[in-house]
Amino acid sequence: MRFARLGSAGAEIPVLLDGDRTLDLRGVTADIDGAFLAGGGVERVRAALEAGELPELEGAADLRIGAPIARPSAVYCIGMNYAAHAAESGSAPPERMVMFMKAPNTVVGPNDDVSIPRGSVKTDWEVELGIVIGERASYLADEADALAHIAGYVTANDLSERTFQLEISGGQWSKGKSSPGFCPTGPWLATPDEIDASDVRLRSFVNGEPRQDSRTSDLIFGIGRIVFELSQVLALEPGDLVLTGTPEGVALSGRFPYLSAGDVVELEIDGLGRQRQQYVSA
Repeated sequence: MRFARLGSAGAEIPVLLDGDRTLDLRGVTADIDGAFLAGGGVERVRAALEAGELPELEGAADLRIGAPIARPSAVYCIGMNYAAHAAESGSAPPERMVMFMKAPNTVVGPNDDVSIPRGSVKTDWEVELGIVIGERASYLADEADALAHIAGYVTANDLSERTFQLEISGGQWSKGKSSPGFCPTGPWLATPDEIDASDVRLRSFVNGEPRQDSRTSDLIFGIGRIVFELSQVLALEPGDLVLTGTPEGVALSGRFPYLSAGDVVELEIDGLGRQRQQYVSA
């Protein structure tokens, strides 16, 4: 199933995308959030769909697309998880998984405008597969157990300000990852039965020109490994978002200019939809 949230920021309507129909879920849940995912919400929606109890949402095509999950309690990110991206960043592929965090309030709609931070000259794009956690995950037994704790997958843009991240960071990347709007997410959340997330194509474009083009099968640390390892050092909560890393083709490589006001970034992952952001001056 594919879940989305439509409407103005802070007042999104939870919906189910069923073929060409947009079905209103307000009779089943107030939102697509951790409580919904952990509390049997997906099964309730499936039952309501089969029973024909979900009405179509009138005017859905005219509504803003919000992030498909309400604000998570945490956004965890895996760094340098594609060998070619590690190389273009000037690093060897990591032997141990690199983790950093983004502020949860960076999560915005997939097509929302993004403000380039004040004083920024190195705002960069990063298409990434996002994992959404479905139930609390702590000290999981193995990778199979980890996969069973996943509610679904999303397209995400792990935007980065490289000066903040690398030059004035004090050694911690999160300073360059947490500017407002720096995690466009969506357009929808796909449950694990919808796609084989271990091998999907992900691409990015700037002003219509191709930048990144890879597959999640190239991940150094795979989906199950990521969730398993994180669960050994922290507790993942329902609705949390985990970004799995970006492939080569970002501005940090030196091959492309950084973003400036007026630029348009588009990202897509097979089965998870396409995003489009216009970049504006702060």
